[in-house]
Amino acid sequence: MNVIYSLIPGMIFFGLIFLAVLIFAVKNGQYEDMEGNANRILLDDDADMMNHDNKAQK
Repeated sequence: MNVIYSLIPGMIFFGLIFLAVLIFAVKNGQYEDMEGNANRILLDDDADMMNHDNKAQK
């Protein structure tokens, strides 16, 4: 039972730290472009990379 008296304030402390990190990330624009990487993976950049590799080998 004595352990719970130290765990509860410790978890509240860690929760406040995580909340501060989340607020910091949101204010710095970390979550503004949520679909950019999802759409960027569909682009076909392989042809450009293959042409560049072929020129480097010659």
